[in-house]
Amino acid sequence: MNSRFLTGVVMLLVMGLVQGCGLFGSKGSASEKANRSGEVTGVPNRSGWQQTLPHEMVPVKAGTFWMGQADEDIAASNSSMNKQVTISEFYMDKYEVSNNKYRQFLEAVRMGDLALSTPTTLKDPPQFNIDELLPDTTVWSQSFTHHYGDPLMEYYFEHPAFDDYPVVGISWEQAKKYCEWKSYHMNANDKSEYDMPRFRLPSEAEWEYAAKGGKEIAKYPWGGPYLKNRRGCLMANFKPGRGNYIDDGFAYTAPVDAYAPNTFGIYNMSGNVAEWVADAYNPAASALIWDLDPKYEDDNESRKVVRGGSWKDIAHYLETSTRTYEYQDVKTAHIGFRTVMTFIGRSGSMDVSSTRRRR
Repeated sequence: MNSRFLTGVVMLLVMGLVQGCGLFGSKGSASEKANRSGEVTGVPNRSGWQQTLPHEMVPVKAGTFWMGQADEDIAASNSSMNKQVTISEFYMDKYEVSNNKYRQFLEAVRMGDLALSTPTTLKDPPQFNIDELLPDTTVWSQSFTHHYGDPLMEYYFEHPAFDDYPVVGISWEQAKKYCEWKSYHMNANDKSEYDMPRFRLPSEAEWEYAAKGGKEIAKYPWGGPYLKNRRGCLMANFKPGRGNYIDDGFAYTAPVDAYAPNTFGIYNMSGNVAEWVADAYNPAASALIWDLDPKYEDDNESRKVVRGGSWKDIAHYLETSTRTYEYQDVKTAHIGFRTVMTFIGRSGSMDVSSTRRRR
């Protein structure tokens, strides 16, 4: 073989290796050179960024599903008509917000970690009044007529025995303030140049999509039409019969990790506590909302959508399509909430193993 040819091949290989190691420049340097020549190449030296998966949240991949009625409309409400919609990726809490997590929020305010100022970025502390944030513990005695809820009124929020139980006595407005604080808490303690997306309440469509666990039509989060598994155990915390609250294992609420999660890995999307979502209530919302990431907003509507049913509700309210509402300033013993975060990235590209921020 020609020695000159061999020498040329070796030189090409060496150049390839050297260039691969970056010694002959890179796309960045070529871009900067073109920029100096008058070309538009974008702002140079922007730091890379990838989104982290926050603690005790799960990724919910994008998908299309039939939002609305999954069984007969026994209430004849006509407020949950079927409509095919697409949902973008997001992260959702595995669990309902617990007493202890909400307590961390209150203690941060009490300790003065949150200065009273108007936030301009997610790293700036939000403005809060502690008296407006406290859960109403009297709901255990006042939500139900002639009910002896005094022991829960005294112990439910403050006693460590209930730390991992869902917080209740929280209005829709308080739930939104918790999301605001959680956004600040994550970003103020992170040294990245760019903020993580803010935490928020899920839209009604996001909530239903997550509850159905990736199935187009699912009556309950576990998929099937039955309330018991093969062993005869109830699948959620609810009221299985008139005057019967205990057959599911708990007379009132249950720990936030009780029962089996759905296929997305999310717990208690049906039962335990019903959950506030971001949408205002309108019985005709299905006809009004868009079919991509829908959300019904109306600042003049004080009724807000509540989803999922609770420990005091019959099975109908556990269905993934059942819609109810409560007034945004009302606090009860059976409504809690969980948070979500928008995923920033390409559709269908969400991968937990790669959702780590570059440092």
